[in-house]
Amino acid sequence: MPNLGSKTRAITLIALCGAVAAVAVGAASAGSKRSAGTTITGAGSTFVQPLVSQWISPLGSAYGYELQYSGVGSGAGVAAITARTVDFGASDAPLTSDQFNACNGCIQIPWALGATAIMYNLPGAPNLLKMDGPTLANIFMGKITTWSDPAIAKLNPGVNLPSTKIAIAHRSDNSGTTFNFTDYLSSVSPAWKSQIGSGVAVNWPTGSGGKGSSGVAAIVSGTPGAIGYADIAYAIHNHLSYFRMKNNSGKYTTPGLRGILSAAQSDQKPNADGSLSIVNPPKKFPNAYPISTFTYVIVPQQTSKAPDLKKFLFWAVTKGQTYGPKLFFAPLPKTVLVEAEKSIAKIHS
Repeated sequence: MPNLGSKTRAITLIALCGAVAAVAVGAASAGSKRSAGTTITGAGSTFVQPLVSQWISPLGSAYGYELQYSGVGSGAGVAAITARTVDFGASDAPLTSDQFNACNGCIQIPWALGATAIMYNLPGAPNLLKMDGPTLANIFMGKITTWSDPAIAKLNPGVNLPSTKIAIAHRSDNSGTTFNFTDYLSSVSPAWKSQIGSGVAVNWPTGSGGKGSSGVAAIVSGTPGAIGYADIAYAIHNHLSYFRMKNNSGKYTTPGLRGILSAAQSDQKPNADGSLSIVNPPKKFPNAYPISTFTYVIVPQQTSKAPDLKKFLFWAVTKGQTYGPKLFFAPLPKTVLVEAEKSIAKIHS
């Protein structure tokens, strides 16, 4: 866990418990400014679900909106907005050109900034063991099978690592978190890139699949020797250890706000389609956590709910960002925020 004071840590864990344990679909109670019958529905990323869950109540108080969100995974979220069964989708993986075409007039907007933690359950071992990209790739390829392997031991001198078998946990559904993780592994391991590659779903060489970030966290939590990946909020909520990851500057960094914000400095100008890439930043960003990512909201550019959606999204990328730090979501950099607001302004009835 990050180096927080005991009081701050307690407050953080309480907040995380409420956020991550929230039901997939939530609704805000009516506030004094409530607009009767105004419901905004969304589906997708489980990575961003803890943050969206925190928005439900204050958004209801501010505008009277009933925000309903289902954390079904990025792939399912893209499918839902493409079919127009929800008002917005959420994905941690940028849309492909084929997905843009299928979505028929959708735009994607960066609206949150976080990191994928590499969690582990190794009784007797300390939190924040060191890990590097090539070794991590070899673990998930099944080439390193025990925790006492020399490659892991070399990164952690003086640590008594047990000979426990490594159990791999990965996503079973189409996942933007998987995209972020496999994009990173492809950038640090030529073997991974050529044999497995990156995507919202890949042909995993080994391991067990869990549905959603909560499913992966549950496997790791219940399996001594397990390793998996998810948004840092799930690691903390489940009291799981996670690695310090070696970045391109040779520094071992954690998926905390400092590491995420440093990574975000590497790309602050969205592409024409709204996407950014901050995976494995160059060594001139010495504090960067290398498995960081922007995550996106996907909306139709033309929709009958344009006024309500625009108001919600402007709130999400401004006031809504203040709910992120306690869940280890960093506020959007100013340049990204400006571009996000420009994209939101294009939504019309």
